[in-house]
Amino acid sequence: MKDLDPEQYAEAANHYIDPMAIEPKRLMQIATVASMSVALMLIGAKTVAWLLTESVSMLSSLVDSALDLVASLVTFFAVRQALIPADADHRFGHGKAEALAGLVQAGFIAASGGGLLLTVGDRLLHPHPVQREALGLAISALAVVLTLALVTFQNYVVRRSGSLAIGADRAHYVTDLVSNIAVGVALYLSGILDQPLIDAAMAALVALYLVYGAWQVGRDSLDVLMDRELPAADRDRIVAIARCNPAVREVHDLRTRSAGLTRFIQLHIELDPDLTLMRAHEIGDQVEAGIREVFPDAEVILHVDPFGIAEQQPTFV
Repeated sequence: MKDLDPEQYAEAANHYIDPMAIEPKRLMQIATVASMSVALMLIGAKTVAWLLTESVSMLSSLVDSALDLVASLVTFFAVRQALIPADADHRFGHGKAEALAGLVQAGFIAASGGGLLLTVGDRLLHPHPVQREALGLAISALAVVLTLALVTFQNYVVRRSGSLAIGADRAHYVTDLVSNIAVGVALYLSGILDQPLIDAAMAALVALYLVYGAWQVGRDSLDVLMDRELPAADRDRIVAIARCNPAVREVHDLRTRSAGLTRFIQLHIELDPDLTLMRAHEIGDQVEAGIREVFPDAEVILHVDPFGIAEQQPTFV
């Protein structure tokens, strides 16, 4: 292979895009478009497969994909809203739009699971054999490949951004991945064993899994909307960072919450009461800088108290 000269190397480097260089906000936008595209492809394929096979488990997977598309649309608009910078009317930003989207998604998932259980009940009362199992298996295999690729990308985006909306959307597609695998198994066993009830039983399991996924997504969304504290490990790190400064005598009244990509951190530090106001301000800036180094997306509000002065303090740190 012929070696590239320096100019060719420079040109190649200019055309190379490092995934790590893409900002989390941009990754979130790409993820929303990718999820909608995959949902549209799967809906089309599964609709054809359901009409030809009359499989209730394929119908369950189709319903799941249709709800995924609706949820992805909700995610798309929620992410766009959440990424709008803070303004005069929303000083803390628009990050809670993600949590609201997650709550809506949880409702969609629970509703699809309940509707699917009703369909399963009807099929149990009026069973009939599945047709053209091979076509259904092929569609299930395609769905597994597409969904697995999307979930892998969403995992990467969630790791980079911590986005609640993308995480909720990923939960939909994880359930979709499970249902696609379950549908493939159901179609195969129904065809081999000639037992249509296997198809209905597998659809019922998918429906129950949907309801469980809805509970998880809804719980996480409510935590954000109710301003739940950050995990204990993060709170311990914040306190440790503040106490690392030798001038800090004590730390108290730590309050934390999150909204979208932003974490909000408030705390009080106690300093020597004989320090000048300028020196106390400098120490406060140092502590804030240390916290932002570990939590670069955080909004930090720090209050300086004189050490040894009694005041009403919460019993928690």
